[in-house]
Amino acid sequence: MNVYKRYLMKPIKEFLKDKMVFLGGPRQVGKTTLCLRFLKPASVKNSAYLNWDDPVARYNIKKAELPVNKKVLCFGEIRKFKNWRSLVKGLYDTKKYKYKFLITGSARLDYYRRGGDSLLGRYRYLRLHPLTLGELSSLDKTTTETLLKFGGFPEPFFKGSEKNLRLWHRERTYRIINDDLRDLDQVKELNAIELLADALPFRVGSPLSIKNLADDLEANHNTISRWVQILDNIYYSYRISPYGPSSRIRSVKKEQKLYLWDWSVIENLPFRFENMVASHLLKYCHFFEDTEGEKMELCFLRDTDKREIDFVVLKKKKPLFAVECKTGEKNLSPHINYFKARTNIPEFYQVHLGSKHIELDKKTMILPFWEFCRIKKIK
Repeated sequence: MNVYKRYLMKPIKEFLKDKMVFLGGPRQVGKTTLCLRFLKPASVKNSAYLNWDDPVARYNIKKAELPVNKKVLCFGEIRKFKNWRSLVKGLYDTKKYKYKFLITGSARLDYYRRGGDSLLGRYRYLRLHPLTLGELSSLDKTTTETLLKFGGFPEPFFKGSEKNLRLWHRERTYRIINDDLRDLDQVKELNAIELLADALPFRVGSPLSIKNLADDLEANHNTISRWVQILDNIYYSYRISPYGPSSRIRSVKKEQKLYLWDWSVIENLPFRFENMVASHLLKYCHFFEDTEGEKMELCFLRDTDKREIDFVVLKKKKPLFAVECKTGEKNLSPHINYFKARTNIPEFYQVHLGSKHIELDKKTMILPFWEFCRIKKIK
């Protein structure tokens, strides 16, 4: 099973013509590997790859002693330096006619702002997502099941070993807690946040209750809310908000649903599948936001009587389509007909892991998830 070239190759190449490129995304998603493809030779030993964790590279960056005869420079994890934005600004302003700059980080590079964005207008920010069906060599049932089982992070996916997956989970969690969290300002409760991270896979797919988490972890509401935000900032989790389409729907307003960037840690199969679908749709939204400047949103639809559609994708606040997830080849959810009659959502898809494909009308379809990805061109 082969992977096509990563889907951000073309946008990075385009943006590097006149801007810096900031590449964010979760740890071990493939940021370094992608950036190295712009270096010749494509190796971490290339002098154009400057990792802040390397003492020699760190010294050279701070002294502005950059390698000669290089066109593209890749800076890894430079955001660990407290004043990294000023440092990068100075390098770019004085060296932009000689070098092109690629900046990577496993925490949100757009989060580390102090007193405004001093780099505004100098960079494009792209978010690299885990592998999805659109990047893989075949859109079929077997590939979908493999992706569902091993997740979209390259190492465990391509190795395809349950033993390796377990070991990878342990290592990744340790690195997130002991590397990424330690680098955040004023984060001291590492053990407590690790307990929170362990609890979140069991909250996927349901409205997230900060109060219940606070009770379980014996912490106050504001502390748990801050910890969840920290995990969002380092690309461990993400949340989506409810969509309130019209006065004809008594939709919930404040609840959010939580999902993980690594869906393979979720034991419950229906929720793991729902999380995988959420990640595909979020990637779809982020791609158009980051490369086209479109205002995209991924939401869910739920009313006060607990009727729910798992996902609604919005563009400029207007719905494009809705998606309901079912692991089996079930009849159409009655919630789809209910919301179809009361909203302006133009298309409804019920996706599943089977093979049945039924087009009920011009607005409604039941189909395998991989066929949905092909039809909607989900990368």
